[in-house]
Amino acid sequence: MSRHAKIFIGLITGAIAGVSANFLFPDAEILKLIQTYISDPLGKIFLNLLIMMVIPLVFASLSLGVAQIGDLKKLGRIGLKTIGYFFLVTALAVTIGLILVNVIKPGDYLQGETKTQLLSSYSEQASQIKEVSEKTEFGIQTLVNIVPRNPLAAVAKPNPEMLALIFVSLMIGIALTMIDKAKAEPLIKLLAGINDVTIVIINIAMKLAPFGVAALIFSVTSRFGFELLVALGMYMVTVLSGLTILLFGIYSILIKIFAKYNPLLFFKKVQTVMMTAFSTSSSSATLPTTISVAQTNLGIPQQITGFVLPLGATMNMNGTALFEGVTVLFLAQVFGVELSLGVQLIVILMSVLTAIGTAGVPSGSIPLLAIVLAMVHVPVEGIAIILGADRLLDMCRTVLNVTGDITCSAYIARSEGFELKTD
Repeated sequence: MSRHAKIFIGLITGAIAGVSANFLFPDAEILKLIQTYISDPLGKIFLNLLIMMVIPLVFASLSLGVAQIGDLKKLGRIGLKTIGYFFLVTALAVTIGLILVNVIKPGDYLQGETKTQLLSSYSEQASQIKEVSEKTEFGIQTLVNIVPRNPLAAVAKPNPEMLALIFVSLMIGIALTMIDKAKAEPLIKLLAGINDVTIVIINIAMKLAPFGVAALIFSVTSRFGFELLVALGMYMVTVLSGLTILLFGIYSILIKIFAKYNPLLFFKKVQTVMMTAFSTSSSSATLPTTISVAQTNLGIPQQITGFVLPLGATMNMNGTALFEGVTVLFLAQVFGVELSLGVQLIVILMSVLTAIGTAGVPSGSIPLLAIVLAMVHVPVEGIAIILGADRLLDMCRTVLNVTGDITCSAYIARSEGFELKTD
């Protein structure tokens, strides 16, 4: 049985078991014990196995990718196309979300007692998020932090500064192209060795994926308040509709036109990545699988995957940007705040910029969402309304984020004259 089939079985098993437990005995002590001592630890162990290899993988693959590109002019060309793709597709994603939220007007469906209950239920968490967002450095300081004084300190934090890691990796890769080949060769071999070792460890971890995925999904579905599906139904429909249009509409067009590849075959080949992203809700945790699948299943060369995919895991958050745009306008509708076309254009810009700074971890976009809300004078406390549904939406938007990364890498590979696997 193929790996993606095993992961799918684990996902479905975890979902069925979690939903059943949620409906049959939601408050039972045995369920809490299963969550505390079985599903939560198993899920976290699997997630940690993936995340622990992200920093060495990003460092090695990005430095190696730049060094293998070799020519600085070629590197500049690939870099310009990659960053341009990230910004344009992310802006398109937010625009799709804003069109849908203006047409559907989900905020009009949530008023009165339901609104008050949601604000009350998650007020404490919303206050904590507001505090985090106030401490979150954004704007010019984000640019300053990209250049770390101490690279090791930058990545040793609980939430590593991935943009700083990317900057250091790029600089080392560029330096390797500028020094004598004989001197560069030992370090290139070392980077290649680190890259290979991380991939092997990830492959070992992925053997546990069916069990890890089942545990993660069980933990989510056994806790999820399904009454929220009714209370926030139109909001969730709006977000999921936007994500669906982006995934199967826009991505399919990009794959067909720019990557010159069959979209159905593409989605079939990357389904392992999509299921891993859905279960972990983390672009960073999925990155090793993303790189492996892009190289093995699609035949994208290492010099492209090593450069594009680590950048994408930090900067290319299409699904997150769409979610942020929809949520800002949804909460504006709930609180009766009129946002003009000009202000909505600011929402598009800010959603794109904050998506770039989003940590690739579960619910990493929520503190930055608070920044956008404050900027357009929508009550930040309103985040409490959507927190209960965020876990499910986070799983879905992470699928879009990582699929967008592979789509970009396929486009870059084709534009550089590489052929992709079709068998």
